[in-house]
Amino acid sequence: MARGKVQLKRIENPVHRQVTFCKRRAGLLKKAKELSVLCDADVGVFIFSPQGKLYELATKGTMQGLMERYMKCTKSFHAESETEDKALLDSKEEVELMKHGINLLQKGLWSMFGYGGGTMTMDELHALEKNLESYIYHIRSAKMNILFQEIQILKNKEGALKAANKHLQEKMKEQIGVFDYGLTVANNIPYPLTIHNEIFQY
Repeated sequence: MARGKVQLKRIENPVHRQVTFCKRRAGLLKKAKELSVLCDADVGVFIFSPQGKLYELATKGTMQGLMERYMKCTKSFHAESETEDKALLDSKEEVELMKHGINLLQKGLWSMFGYGGGTMTMDELHALEKNLESYIYHIRSAKMNILFQEIQILKNKEGALKAANKHLQEKMKEQIGVFDYGLTVANNIPYPLTIHNEIFQY
């Protein structure tokens, strides 16, 4: 005769509930030991009975050691999660600040050119002034960085041209030296006067 499917609900009979607890507890601890042996895993199990009695199992080492490992892992996980949440929150705040700044700039432009609705409040004008000062500072910094980069490029080109000019001057000096040496040798060669003997024969 096949066993019927056990309904997963609280057992009302306290005797049956206690018997089921003892059987299932033993089976759970047995499965935990088998998992540890077969898969070389560290398994820790806490079980509290309905009366509050503690049953525990640590397949390797002690339960205290497993708890310390668990705390380290969860602490690291929570730290990473908090870092990610903080970065996400900072990004959202930055986006909101940028949106507010853009809206403020648009309103300021509309107000200056006579578009849009109404004038700006004093607080909005102060905020717009601060934003403009910040934007001007960043623009000038970017311009200075570009100028410094261009100056450095020109200095590098100047150094390369000076090196090439020096090399050409050395080559020219070598060529002039060879030419002067040739002229000196040519001036020192005697030119003998050759007279045929037949002219003086009578």
